[in-house]
Amino acid sequence: MGGQRLVVAGTVLTTDCRPVQRALLDFWQADDAGEYDNQGYRLRGHQFSDAQGGWRLETVVPGIYTGRTRHIHVKVQAPDGPVLTTQLYFPGEPGNDRDGIFQPELVLTDVRASGGARQGSLTLIVAGSRPAA
Repeated sequence: MGGQRLVVAGTVLTTDCRPVQRALLDFWQADDAGEYDNQGYRLRGHQFSDAQGGWRLETVVPGIYTGRTRHIHVKVQAPDGPVLTTQLYFPGEPGNDRDGIFQPELVLTDVRASGGARQGSLTLIVAGSRPAA
């Protein structure tokens, strides 16, 4: 696949800063040309956070498409908790200020070049698991 490699890692925490084990993270994004694959579903997938709430996504830097800044979509859900649907954004993108749904608190941090890839991180905060009935 074309494009610059990207590694994004982070942690899923509850609103009271506890790590969320086995949180479901569902990612999807455009390719490096700004195109979504809605037939073969490339650049779509899910994973679960580890015992410390950690997660790691290896992908490519998404392209920009008309009307949006560069971003990666993600849904995050603690076991038996509500789903958070959000996006991850890139620092310093000219389109950030023009994108109507851009949120600065969702900008990747520690973005740097490393070994031919860009790397960044973000902590995702979700509501905890629902109590058993």
